[in-house]
Amino acid sequence: MPVIAVFNHKGGVGKTTTTLNVGAALLKRGKQPLLIDLDPQASLSLALGLRNVPANSSLYSFFNDAHPLGKLTMSAHSGAKIVPSSIELSKIETLHGADPSIARRLKEGIDREFPGGDKLLIIDCCPTLGVLTLNALMAADRVLMPVSADFLSLESAGKLQAALGVLEKRLQRQFERRVVVTRFDGRRRLSYDIYRELQGRYGKTLCETVISESVALAESPMHGKDIFTHAPNSQGAVDYETLTAELDSSQFFG
Repeated sequence: MPVIAVFNHKGGVGKTTTTLNVGAALLKRGKQPLLIDLDPQASLSLALGLRNVPANSSLYSFFNDAHPLGKLTMSAHSGAKIVPSSIELSKIETLHGADPSIARRLKEGIDREFPGGDKLLIIDCCPTLGVLTLNALMAADRVLMPVSADFLSLESAGKLQAALGVLEKRLQRQFERRVVVTRFDGRRRLSYDIYRELQGRYGKTLCETVISESVALAESPMHGKDIFTHAPNSQGAVDYETLTAELDSSQFFG
């Protein structure tokens, strides 16, 4: 099964919301994804109700102390499995940035833990192009790119596409990519204009499903819940269920 990086180097586009709720939708569909919180802000961990995770129990310990991913995996109340983050993860760039092998650390850890590639992993990336993000992209087979329906996010998506192209040349392989429009406001013409522009740029790699702007989606992390637990009848739940079904039918999840 693939390793999927949920990535956009622009903040506020719904990376964590997408990781959280696609993971929850997959769990509902009988799959057992392992979520990896690769952001020092630990937003995904918080959204699953895991607060104040000690550094030695977080992904920081994997990078700094070589603790196996399996020993760091925790279970959230929802049943989701996650390797949580902590603020100490922000030190990795300073502590290990000069080590030429650091960029492959996560891939090597995943290969050791799941040698047959029989585990679906979804990585919530931080919004920077540094050592941590490079680890995610080196480990990933596929990239899911949330792009919010606004002009600045549209411009940022072009730069992200170029950055991935450079990395593909360096790695001599291509990522399977899918782009999903988030924070879509059906009352604004701009949202439709952004979608059409992305359709022209990305063609079939753009998901048909859009994620509508939703109060319930914004609220659910405050309660440590995914959208299906917090507001199962909301538009956000419908959107993420539909998105996951679309991606699953295209074999994006393996």
